[in-house]
Amino acid sequence: MPRRRRGPVTRRLGLQTALAAALAFPATGTALPRTSAPDRRRGLDVMSFNLRFASTAEPHSWAVRRPVVRELLRREHPHVIGTQEGLHGQVRDIAADLPHHDWIGTGRAGGSRDEFMAVFYDTRRLDPVEYDHFWLSDTPALIGSNTWGAGYIRMVTWVRFRDLRDGGREFYVLNTHLDNESQYARARAAALIVRRTAGLDRTLPLVVTGDFNVAAHGNPVYDTLMEAGLVDTWDAAAERSEQYATFHGYRPLVPDGDRIDWILTTPGVTTHRASVSTFSVDGQFPSDHLPVQASLTLA
Repeated sequence: MPRRRRGPVTRRLGLQTALAAALAFPATGTALPRTSAPDRRRGLDVMSFNLRFASTAEPHSWAVRRPVVRELLRREHPHVIGTQEGLHGQVRDIAADLPHHDWIGTGRAGGSRDEFMAVFYDTRRLDPVEYDHFWLSDTPALIGSNTWGAGYIRMVTWVRFRDLRDGGREFYVLNTHLDNESQYARARAAALIVRRTAGLDRTLPLVVTGDFNVAAHGNPVYDTLMEAGLVDTWDAAAERSEQYATFHGYRPLVPDGDRIDWILTTPGVTTHRASVSTFSVDGQFPSDHLPVQASLTLA
């Protein structure tokens, strides 16, 4: 059996312990101590947000987009944000801009290298209990591994949270970014995620955030996850925003376009509202992806 590890939660937590964390089966992870007091809200607001990696290329450099991201997140104040593509400095910038949030993650090539699947959480509401990472390959414990011909290293970060407002209820968040080039790698990744989530405590709710790089309802990757019992919050929602293609590439938005960014849950989670955010400031979007959001009750 893998060892259960303990340690303080900090914004550097995932970096400092990535090697040890990656060696564990995902049901065990790294145990964390209790933290802060709850806020007054009960519904859980979740966002999946491909940040578009930080670059200096204009007109959409990170320096230009950062204040737009900050305004978006402060307006929406999600309790959980599963992010994709963020580089180390970019993730740290977001943490500095969100004083009530902390984060857990590691670079997909290890340490601070490459992109992060960082999970941000509101410390007034949520207490991380354990976490882990695994890589989407035949050697998921090996940091930076890529055995399926994916164009890039791909990985998962997951966290088990205690909801400080909802009677200490616990639940999991799993955050990922599937490959943009290889359907074979995406299909293998979906199957691995299904196997790994089966090793978690199945009595607890699970929320999955990610950029899956395929359209919902239009690919075997989606079918694999649905057949495993996951629920698409967009379909399950009592109320929805207008739908747009979630990848826009800074071009005009496409109504009723492909949703490649999803929030999924296990059955029993209630989705009150699902939305695709079209927030921008003076025509500047925060990313080349539109964030997707869901308001949930875990009971």
